[in-house]
Amino acid sequence: MKLLIHPTYLPNIAHFVAISQAKTVTFETADNFQKQTYRNRTYIYAANGKLSLNTPVIHTQKERQHYINVQACNEENWQRNHWKSLETAYRTSPFFEYYEDELIHLFEEPVSSLFDFNMKCFDTICDCLQLELDIKKTTLFEKEPNTYTDLRYLAKARGQKSPEFEPYTQVFGDKHGYINNLSILDLLFSEGPNAVNYLQSQKAFW
Repeated sequence: MKLLIHPTYLPNIAHFVAISQAKTVTFETADNFQKQTYRNRTYIYAANGKLSLNTPVIHTQKERQHYINVQACNEENWQRNHWKSLETAYRTSPFFEYYEDELIHLFEEPVSSLFDFNMKCFDTICDCLQLELDIKKTTLFEKEPNTYTDLRYLAKARGQKSPEFEPYTQVFGDKHGYINNLSILDLLFSEGPNAVNYLQSQKAFW
């Protein structure tokens, strides 16, 4: 499968199920930024249930802005807040400490370009998963590409039904039940090195 997909913030499990089963992965770089998407949002499992982590961005006066030109807004220390949320949510998970040192730099190093930051997140998570991929990037935007399996729709945070995946043990599962398709970090902290086996065992939804 030749996969076409958007770089998103700490991608959800659907993204990585597809990515882990693809021959090549091509990231869309030529599109316009859209609000209310996973480009700058992810969901984790916190003590009170599903929690959204949003990366603030600088909005320009232009009606349309290329995704690769979008800058993070760092007036507030959102990176520190996101890391604190992850620590609070997953400190007691089986594998948080196992991956902590590999991930913390994402929340300590300065962020400017949202696209570049999302790619850094992706590369770091692939290192944690020990997932080796053939990565490419688009140069032109194609509305209906013929040579790819187009899963760019997975970046939509609203109005899109998530694929259903097999339940795994979650930190607060006894309190709130299983929550489907959270950030890949939820799976990583829960399953550790077995996360890739989980991803590759899920049924194709595309």
